[in-house]
Amino acid sequence: MNTPAVPRLRGQRGTVTAEAAIVLPLVAAFALALVWLVSLGIAQVLAVDAARDAARALARGDDESAAVSAAERTAPDGSTVTTRRADDTVTVTVESRQRLPGWLLVPLPTVTVSADSTVQAEDHREDPD
Repeated sequence: MNTPAVPRLRGQRGTVTAEAAIVLPLVAAFALALVWLVSLGIAQVLAVDAARDAARALARGDDESAAVSAAERTAPDGSTVTTRRADDTVTVTVESRQRLPGWLLVPLPTVTVSADSTVQAEDHREDPD
């Protein structure tokens, strides 16, 4: 039994290589952009954790400088930590400017990640009983 031979298409030699040469850099750029977005998400989580922990510490009556330094250790590098007291609440704000990594060769703007945490201050009056 003879099977008919499939005719070769001479004009399509190397098309897979050409398509791969076009698509692979786009896939790589997309993957790098996703990595940067994930790093922004991690920075946001760190800022939220730092603000929350510092606000709790200040609400308990801990030393302000110790709470701020603990927040700066938890927060992303280069973050600023500010505290505010109003009535019976304590608010801590953590801000961090996230620059584009040097390995991502696309001009994107600097993104500011910030988090606020407001906690009611605990009452530290001695119980007369």
